[in-house]
Amino acid sequence: MEQYTGKSIFNAIAIGPIYFYQKAQATVVRKHVDDIEAEKTRFASAKDAALKELQILYDKAIAEVGESGAGIIEVHMMMMEDDDYLDSIGNIISNQEVNAEYAVATTGDNFAKMFAAMEDEYMQSKASDVLDISERLIQALSGTETEMKMEQPVILATQDLAPSETVQLDKSKLLAFITEYGSTNSHTAILARNMGIPALIGIGLTSKDHGKMAIIDGANGILILEPTMEVLRDYQEKKAKEEQQKHLLQEMKGKTTLTRDGKEICLYANIGNVGDVAGVLANDAGGIGLFRSEFLYLEARDYPTEEEQFRTYKTVAENMAGKKVIIRTLDIGADKQADYFKLKKEENPAMGLRAIRICLSRPEIFKTQLRAILRASMFGTIAIMFPMITSVWEIKKIKEILAEVKAELSEAKIPYKDVEIGVMIETPAAVMISDLLAKEVDFFSIGTNDLTQYTLAIDRQNQNLEMFYDAHHEALLRMIEMTVNNGHRENIWVGICGELAADQELTERFIRMGVDELSVSPAYVLPLRKLIGEIETNG
Repeated sequence: MEQYTGKSIFNAIAIGPIYFYQKAQATVVRKHVDDIEAEKTRFASAKDAALKELQILYDKAIAEVGESGAGIIEVHMMMMEDDDYLDSIGNIISNQEVNAEYAVATTGDNFAKMFAAMEDEYMQSKASDVLDISERLIQALSGTETEMKMEQPVILATQDLAPSETVQLDKSKLLAFITEYGSTNSHTAILARNMGIPALIGIGLTSKDHGKMAIIDGANGILILEPTMEVLRDYQEKKAKEEQQKHLLQEMKGKTTLTRDGKEICLYANIGNVGDVAGVLANDAGGIGLFRSEFLYLEARDYPTEEEQFRTYKTVAENMAGKKVIIRTLDIGADKQADYFKLKKEENPAMGLRAIRICLSRPEIFKTQLRAILRASMFGTIAIMFPMITSVWEIKKIKEILAEVKAELSEAKIPYKDVEIGVMIETPAAVMISDLLAKEVDFFSIGTNDLTQYTLAIDRQNQNLEMFYDAHHEALLRMIEMTVNNGHRENIWVGICGELAADQELTERFIRMGVDELSVSPAYVLPLRKLIGEIETNG
């Protein structure tokens, strides 16, 4: 038994034989041509044929992964029609009197090097795209074709996969794939997540591994080759549980979350990073109700730049394809510490400098995040949520800072949308003035973890107090109901994004209170949708 560790693209288990695929590269030879116009006509015909192939792949992607995944193929079609790209090919054919294959290969290499040398990560990713379309054009010109002949369900292992190749794969024969190269943020990775295909990158197999039995553990980023019978049985049991969840998905996917008597509930998911979006999509959540942006800070060695944050928020918004993404601003402090913030040691950090208090006392950090979020708003439906609010003046100050950021963006002619803003209700103070706060914002999201801790005066990190910690305490539930009522009086929607949102013992009570939205870990979305469908709101 051999075990390898790579980077996981999709959290799932796959069990099956390895199918090792070595790409057959079309050999490009430089040839002199006498009839330049005829060569250009030959290239134009090949380009039309390649575009027709991409159109077929685009239609296939629309059916299998939706518009967000198909958009990647659409980008390839646009790049193949790009004037600069086509002019370069035409000029090489004319000036050097060479065959179209050579002109395409040269242009592809030149453009790929140009993109790869750029500092912007998004532009760097275009290098693989331009090589992909160039390879497709060369195949159309030379008549070569690369085909993966998978006769049974297999785990595909190869050096790399282009987005167009990923869409082209026969999903009925593809259990998973492993690549030696690639990125977890690449277009291929995004497609794999959207298609629900377990995948690992950063593991290089060879032809000698062809046919070996293998296990992919997407949750832990592990590949196991030739597992023992005991290990195989263990993973088969885990796989069976996954299949049960998939069955529930097929039963519930695509359905609106409705109570039995027709009241619609927004059922969203909580995430901490880009990689979690795969679980959101796989479990058919209606949106992201809590994007814990602090993980960008916790996983970094220094303050994340505006550009780094922008790329992350943009990627999540694009992947969610128009579904709402609620980004909680920085919630550092208490049990979440980052050394480079240099926060002073506090006797009671849960009551100290944390969350919005840091943002308002260090506005330069806050402004950087707000700029990144507003810029990303152009790529989807984004809302902003502010944590640990206890006073109306805090909201007014936040609005002032937000207005300053918008003015700066407008002056720089950087586009943004006017986004919804909301506050987290997670302190008794916020509950008691929720009637006043509701006049200032578009929505409330109740953070039950902290609200429970502050209401019961119990440190939720203290294991010695577990017997006193009652998440179903009547005082807490009355506070939630009070918040809902005050929000609705001002015509704003009210959700719950803390752990209690997934507590099925309370779901019916929350629905009867009038809670509009529940945001939970992705795995809880489908069981909750099923449960909500059995609830009568007026019974």
